[in-house]
Amino acid sequence: MKYMVTVVVLALSTCAAWAQNAKEGQAVYTRSCKGCHGPDGQGNPAIAKAFKVTMKPLSSPEIQSMSDADLKKVITQGFGKMKPVTSLTPAQQNDVVAYIRTLKK
Repeated sequence: MKYMVTVVVLALSTCAAWAQNAKEGQAVYTRSCKGCHGPDGQGNPAIAKAFKVTMKPLSSPEIQSMSDADLKKVITQGFGKMKPVTSLTPAQQNDVVAYIRTLKK
């Protein structure tokens, strides 16, 4: 029983921390990603047109099926014509990934 209580408390604290990180990630996303990816992660049509690319919505199954490590790699190393975002701390990278996960439909 003691073990079960510990597991439940740990699970609840992890969920609370995740929610907080997603909220912080939204703030980082707004500052660092929104210009290209749009306010809702659907992509900025003007940027897509200027760079002659098709942006996959961050809510798409293709993006959402990526591992957290792969999403952080795209953020920090770039992908295609997307330049890397080098100004984020590892904690901020985790927060942005947590926020991206909230966009899943």
